[in-house]
Amino acid sequence: MQVAWGPGDGRRWSASRASAAALGAVPPPMMVLIGVISVQVGAAFAKQLFSVAGASGVVLLRLVFAAAILLAVFRPSLRLDWPTLRVVAGYGLVLAGMNMCIYQAFERIPLGAAVTIEFLGPLTVALFGSRRKLDVLWAMLAGTGVFLLSRVEGGLDWVGVAFALAAGACWAGYILLGAKLGSRTTGTSGLALAMAFGALVALPIGAFDSGPALLSPTVLVIGLLVALMSSVVPYTLELEALRRMPPRVFGILMSTEPAVAALAGLVVLGELLTGWQWAAICCVVIASVGSVATTRTTPESGDPPAN
Repeated sequence: MQVAWGPGDGRRWSASRASAAALGAVPPPMMVLIGVISVQVGAAFAKQLFSVAGASGVVLLRLVFAAAILLAVFRPSLRLDWPTLRVVAGYGLVLAGMNMCIYQAFERIPLGAAVTIEFLGPLTVALFGSRRKLDVLWAMLAGTGVFLLSRVEGGLDWVGVAFALAAGACWAGYILLGAKLGSRTTGTSGLALAMAFGALVALPIGAFDSGPALLSPTVLVIGLLVALMSSVVPYTLELEALRRMPPRVFGILMSTEPAVAALAGLVVLGELLTGWQWAAICCVVIASVGSVATTRTTPESGDPPAN
């Protein structure tokens, strides 16, 4: 949609094109790393709100603010064909599910542990259907990491672990649908519509769980910050990066997410991890990097071949 630059001069400026031009100056690997840091630091800030607004309420604020910002800036067209509408709705559904589940996990277990378990989702996508013996090694290494997390002193809350696993399943869906969303929509229009759909999904749960607490000025300000850091910035950068870099490179860079989450929990929340927990995180990160880095690619596409 065109926005007038000045009255009567006939010049037009498109927010989507200006955004694309600005992003075009940033190398795709840098986009992914900035997105990873932003989402995990935002998650650490979000966890500080749980005692006031509840995990579901914070998710609702995050999605509502993110959707409002994206819709206001990019003004996507609502004229979608049925296949595109299904992709947008599916993407919004997994966004809402991923956020609601991982925030419930954050409420019960440390940030680094939750994201490490959640990361089994994208790792499973990378390993699914593979018949290479080397991938068995990566799967065993990831399993060792999760085993170490479950065996630390005091253990982990198993409800939190279950929520983290559910978030991982949604993350796998986010990856699979993300490429389809990027191919069927331009700029960030599809992301804006999907975020709005996700906010509608989270609305009844978040409103029931938190009620009037969501209207506190402090909660609203921090909720806006969380939306920017954990949704608007990372999802926009990741979607653009996926258009400009091979999925294998994207996967390697995303593999740093558990370690970044642990550092964010340490710096922002003071969540101290034991040596075994750090070892567990390293196992999952190494397994993910190894799986993606050793995947064979075709000369034509650079994408992992179907096995």
